[in-house]
Amino acid sequence: MTATTSFDARQAQRVKKVLQLVNWAGHRMGGDVPPIVDMPSLRALPQGSLGHAWAKHLDDTGLDPFLKGPRRLQLHDGLHVLTGYGTDPMGEAEVQAFLIGAKFRVVHGILLLGSMRMVHRQRRHKRIPWTAAEVRSRLLSAYAMGRDSRFDPDTWQPETQWRQSLADVQAAFGIRQHCWQQAQSASERVSHRPLTP
Repeated sequence: MTATTSFDARQAQRVKKVLQLVNWAGHRMGGDVPPIVDMPSLRALPQGSLGHAWAKHLDDTGLDPFLKGPRRLQLHDGLHVLTGYGTDPMGEAEVQAFLIGAKFRVVHGILLLGSMRMVHRQRRHKRIPWTAAEVRSRLLSAYAMGRDSRFDPDTWQPETQWRQSLADVQAAFGIRQHCWQQAQSASERVSHRPLTP
């Protein structure tokens, strides 16, 4: 194992521990719901559908779906599918910034700070190429995408949208497909605007 993969493995372990803590807290508060994601069923859906894209995302990243715990936790992977953000610490930070823009919750701020700590470590160890200004730009873009969307994480019912095309679901919520080039121009749009929902 190289130093880079060892560092990345430690980062992945940290993310896993945080998600386990969130899962544990939700379980303790009685927030468990039945499993939402059924991987064989989602894999069988047409390519391009939300459900198939969700299963492909999990397969491609080697992640297991959250099959227990609070509903919001089980829907987390779907946020990566809707927004196009990665599952690395920067992508996790972007998902939390998106959620803060869509519907502010203190927990998203806490998770964003935790993700940013990992991003800072990666920058310090030169594991990611972005400057502090580029990281800020990406987060502002993610926040703006959430703020400008019609997405409400508290009412989202992906089970009713599995068969719809991912593009149609994104359009219904006003979520544009993320790409880094769009992030730079979007951050210029919001750089002078206050970060309020």
